[in-house]
Amino acid sequence: MRRTLPAVLASAALLTGCSTGADAVDVSNGGQFRFVAATPDGEVIPEADRDSAPEFGGTLLGGGDWTSDELAGQVAVLNFWGSWCAPCRVETPQFQEVYAEVRDEGVAFLGLNVKEPDEQFGQAFVDTQGIEFPSLYDPAGEVALAFRDYPANAIPSTIVLDREGRVAAVYTGEVTQDDLRAVLDLLLGEG
Repeated sequence: MRRTLPAVLASAALLTGCSTGADAVDVSNGGQFRFVAATPDGEVIPEADRDSAPEFGGTLLGGGDWTSDELAGQVAVLNFWGSWCAPCRVETPQFQEVYAEVRDEGVAFLGLNVKEPDEQFGQAFVDTQGIEFPSLYDPAGEVALAFRDYPANAIPSTIVLDREGRVAAVYTGEVTQDDLRAVLDLLLGEG
C-alpha cells in the first residue's frame, strides 16, 4: 500500500491539471517553484483598497526590452502562463479574443511566460495560436516574485490593473472570458 499510494497520488495530480492545483506554481519562496493547491476564484478589489503594482520589466518573447511604464494610463491584463500548462493552452487563445475586442478601448494585455525550459517553446505557442499581445519571457518567475503580495502563485494566474497602475483584480487559475470582460467593463467605467 505504501508504494501504490504515491503512484495513485501522482496519477491524480496529472489528471487534475494546472488550474485545480496539481501544476500550480508557488513563487513566493524565493524563486523556487513548487506545486501548490490553487483556487479558480477571483477577487475584485474595491477601488479604495487598491495598492500600486510593482514596477517590472524584462525581455519579450522574440526579443526586445519592455517595462511596465508602457502600461501607463491603461487598464492592463497580466497573465502568467506556460506552454506546458493545459489550462493555459485553453485560456490564452480566449484572452486573444477578448484582447481583439478591447485593445482600442485603452486595455493592454501582457503575457508572462514562466518556467518555460526554452524560449522557443513559448514563441512557438504564441505563433501557432495567433496571439497578438506581447509576452515577457520570464523563465525564473522574477515578475511573479515582484507580485508576491498578490498571489501570482499559480499557473495560470491573472492580475488586472486599473488605469492608475493599481492591482484591481487577482485570479488564481483559469479565467473565463465572461469574468474577464466583466472586470474590464467595470474598470473601463471607473472615473
